[in-house]
Amino acid sequence: MIVSTPSIDLPDLAGLTWRPLGLDLLATWHALHEALNAADGGHERLGIDDLRDELEPSWIDLARDSRVGLDADGVARAFGLVQVRPGDVTLLRAACWGGVHPQWRGRGVGRALLAWQTDRAAEIVATRRAALGTTAPAGALMIVEEQAESAARLAAHGGFHLSRYFFVMRRDLSDPLPTVQPPDGLRLISFEKAVAADPGLDDRLRLAHNEAFEEHWGFQPWSAETWQQWETGQRDFRGDWSFLALDGDEIAGYALSAGFRNEWELDGYTQGWTSKLGVRAAWRGIGLAKALLAASMQAFAADGIQYAGLDVDSDNPTGAVGLYNALGYQVQHRSAHWTKDL
Repeated sequence: MIVSTPSIDLPDLAGLTWRPLGLDLLATWHALHEALNAADGGHERLGIDDLRDELEPSWIDLARDSRVGLDADGVARAFGLVQVRPGDVTLLRAACWGGVHPQWRGRGVGRALLAWQTDRAAEIVATRRAALGTTAPAGALMIVEEQAESAARLAAHGGFHLSRYFFVMRRDLSDPLPTVQPPDGLRLISFEKAVAADPGLDDRLRLAHNEAFEEHWGFQPWSAETWQQWETGQRDFRGDWSFLALDGDEIAGYALSAGFRNEWELDGYTQGWTSKLGVRAAWRGIGLAKALLAASMQAFAADGIQYAGLDVDSDNPTGAVGLYNALGYQVQHRSAHWTKDL
């Protein structure tokens, strides 16, 4: 985590005082995030520890990349965070994450905050382009929940355009589960066992994932740091629920899973979450993705988990939505990606 002097600031609006996000504000930021979820139908129930994780990556400069608007009582009423991940090289995506408390909407706070985020995104992109010596395309990204009509209007007013829909899907594990065997010549092994035998396999898996998704919309390679931060090194990752398909020593495919206990408590049910499912090109079309997902569902159910969940690009070129439907997954939630060229 970098700390430096702010370069862009927000105007005083609606009696809010602006300052960078910090660990001392986690409790009030968390309360704001919960209020946004309730108002806008958000599905991601982040706990305080999860929000702390959002502030800790080394590539985030909190003083320059974040703002929180505090009312006269020090309560968070709006926030914005901008980041470009270090793996972004051929497409620089500035994720603009934020929101305004429902009681503070309609006062110009959202427009000012999004304008600040867009300006900061342009600064980060210019710095990254200079460092890389590239003229790679770049864009700002907003993720808007299906119910958040005001956020969609805000995005459109800010010059963003609707680019893509993403679905959250869920399957009841009390329904009969598939028992798909891996294709001939391949073997499935849990991530936990595979990495215990060969610790270097984790980074080979990262590279396999980068290869498997290189042609997908908006995809940029995962760096070793981001992979550890948000995937196999994060606290809710479950190596025992995650599987690799091996062809000899080659990784043919993988299904990585997590169990977000904080969400279980808030939502009132348990769910195994498939965060990554991929098959490398040479092994596609033989039913491997189905076998991997079936192995994950069997592992969830064996531990008494009630549901299996995942998210997916609605226009996924591999036909993933059809596969998930065939295996009993149903759409529970929709969100939209809004983008703006920088």
